[in-house]
Amino acid sequence: MRPDLEIIRQWIKPGSSVLDLGCGDGTLLATLQDNANVTGYGLEIEPDNIVRCIENGVNVIQRNLDSGLSDFDDDMFDYVVMTQAIQTLSNPDLVLDEMLRIGKECVVTFPNFGYWRNRLYLLRQGKMPVTERLPYSWYDTPNIHFCTFKDFETLCNDKQLKVLTRTVVDHQHQTSIGMKLLPNLLGEIAIYQLGK
Repeated sequence: MRPDLEIIRQWIKPGSSVLDLGCGDGTLLATLQDNANVTGYGLEIEPDNIVRCIENGVNVIQRNLDSGLSDFDDDMFDYVVMTQAIQTLSNPDLVLDEMLRIGKECVVTFPNFGYWRNRLYLLRQGKMPVTERLPYSWYDTPNIHFCTFKDFETLCNDKQLKVLTRTVVDHQHQTSIGMKLLPNLLGEIAIYQLGK
């Protein structure tokens, strides 16, 4: 399992219900079902991933997240999880509202565009960074709303959302004292647990 999913797995209480947005092949839900008696659904748009979810025994619904989550009732899930997808959405702020409408808590991860290597690349090259972690050119990237940790926390503050937990890690999902002291500069990936 990806290290970021392992961190999230530790935040999910056994026996809870989870909705995993953009669940990929369903690895997180399958692990939670097998090891923590968690129930839930995954939402995914890619047909190949949906097949893998089914093979992994995960309940999955084909859905474009930009179409909304209006089919789900208020507080229907204990947790709503979205990893590495918020930056690809047309209206990430509205999806965040929906996540906290249908879930008691939510977990969001995203790449930090304020990471020092991205800043240096832009400063030196004068172009949008193309790196191992951000492999797309500006014209063909699925990432349409890049943000920094500070941008995301400003949005949370504006919406009066509670940041319950934040972990800042590098591309190997390791953390350091430097990342704890200067997360917006030295952290590559953020993992946030949010509440109302």
